[in-house]
Order: sequence, then structure tokens, then C-alpha cells
Amino acid sequence: MTPAELRAFCLGFNAAVEEFPFTPETSVFKVLGKVFALSALDADPLKVNLKCEPEQAVRLRAEHEAIVPGWHMNKRHWNTVTVGGLPDALVRELVEDSYDLVVAGLPRAERLRLDRP
Repeated sequence: MTPAELRAFCLGFNAAVEEFPFTPETSVFKVLGKVFALSALDADPLKVNLKCEPEQAVRLRAEHEAIVPGWHMNKRHWNTVTVGGLPDALVRELVEDSYDLVVAGLPRAERLRLDRP
């Protein structure tokens, strides 16, 4: 997965936006103001921080060398994923899981706003 493909995939989710609150090099992808992915898209290797259920985070880290505790994040809830070290399908699944987890944590009224066309 290329940086452009990662950006496009993240922005393809309902109400997803890209912001740069830390540095111009760090893309922060949010849904209704809540972060679901962070990446320095010009970094080599390409990495992305993604939210994850704590139990699943531990399992994924044990199964894949390319998944480690989230750098500069709450390591219980975030993983850093080296994109090139995993199949694209798994990276997409992890990004989608992160988005879904963040959406699930939104207040009901905000979740309902996402369902409207």
C-alpha cells in the first residue's frame, strides 16, 4: 500500500477528514473530531498508528513483527503498523477496525449523524 492509497482509504470513510495538528508532515485522520489514524505519509518505511481493542492489540503484536505498541500513544489501545510488512488486505482491515472502534465510542447522536446520507 502506497502513502496515497493509505490516505485515500482513510478519507474514504464517512465524515473522515485529514488534519495536521502536530506537524505538516504528520497526517491525522479523524471522524467527527476523534482520531482513528496517524501517519507520516512521507516516511520510509510507511507506518500508521491505529486504535485497537486491547486484547486484539496484544494478539496482533504477537502474530506480526510489523505491529508494535503505538509510538507516542497509549500502548494499551494503539498499535503502530509498518504498512509494507503486512498484506494490504490486513492493513485495510486494521484501519477499518480503528475507524469502527472510534465511531462506536461516539455519543449516540453523533453516530446517528454518520448514518444520514
